[in-house]
Amino acid sequence: MGKAYPTVSADYTQALEKSKRKLRALISDKSCAPIMLRLAWHSAGTYDVGTRTGGPFGTMRHKEELSHAANNGLDIAIRLLEPIKEQFPILSYADFYQLVGVVAVEITGGPEVPFHPGREDKPQPPLEGRLPDATKGSDHLRDVFVKQMGLNEQDIVALSGAHTLGRCHKERSGFEGPWTSNPLIFDNSYFKELLSGEKEGLLQLPSDKALLSDPVFRPLVEKYAADEDAFFADYAAAHLKLSELG
Repeated sequence: MGKAYPTVSADYTQALEKSKRKLRALISDKSCAPIMLRLAWHSAGTYDVGTRTGGPFGTMRHKEELSHAANNGLDIAIRLLEPIKEQFPILSYADFYQLVGVVAVEITGGPEVPFHPGREDKPQPPLEGRLPDATKGSDHLRDVFVKQMGLNEQDIVALSGAHTLGRCHKERSGFEGPWTSNPLIFDNSYFKELLSGEKEGLLQLPSDKALLSDPVFRPLVEKYAADEDAFFADYAAAHLKLSELG
């Protein structure tokens, strides 16, 4: 079951459906699914269960949050999305940015992630420093995803599998290259590549390697590498939870 957000109107639901069609066209045309998924994630992943602040409430539209180091390059996504958002003023930015992530997964062949509208925009961006640091290991992943966000260890591994999409850019993150040979296809190849070891031209960050060395994470990596359906089911559930934090 998803979060019980306020019920939205028929007009709101219709605007969501129309915007979804336009988002599919944009993401397909620009091949920009990875950065759109990153926008949705980075919007949601700032949630702190202790203070009940941050989370998927549209604050990424503010320059203050876009200027956080972990969000380098996301201004590109915001710029691409704004012409569509302007056509649907009834929609909250909070819902719109999370819908973008759902469409990005769907259009690249990934699982259908349930979407429940009703998030309200908040005026105050979260503090910087709440998103995962790719240079750190499994303790850090637990600190961020479990202690801060309130997710669980299975969610950590399932969500990591979304690195099957996209690549790192040196000017944004300090790292360069894709995780998989097909960075615009959402499948379980991230886990297969992780288990097969480092390869020329493909990326394995310290936070990726931590999944292999951790006794709880590694069996899940092996499970998802062997069974894409299991990965898709667990990913959809984890993505839904992430998108509804707070």
